[in-house]
Amino acid sequence: MPVAPQECRLVAIFAANVRRRRLELGLSQEELAETAGVHRTYVGMLERAEKNVTIYNIERLALALRVEAATLLQEHRS
Repeated sequence: MPVAPQECRLVAIFAANVRRRRLELGLSQEELAETAGVHRTYVGMLERAEKNVTIYNIERLALALRVEAATLLQEHRS
């Protein structure tokens, strides 16, 4: 049975990590999208956990955010 992206815990963790790191770097969604080679609206959809991301795009975003891809999938401890 398919699960909507918004209902998947890992999608939410990824979304929060991308947003947090983007803001740490002082990047706009548009700047991140351009650096990663994805569309601006795609970044917004990922950050709102509306879209499921592919492994290919996890790597592209991780490179643009200057982090290991695995860190985008790990729960952040405050």
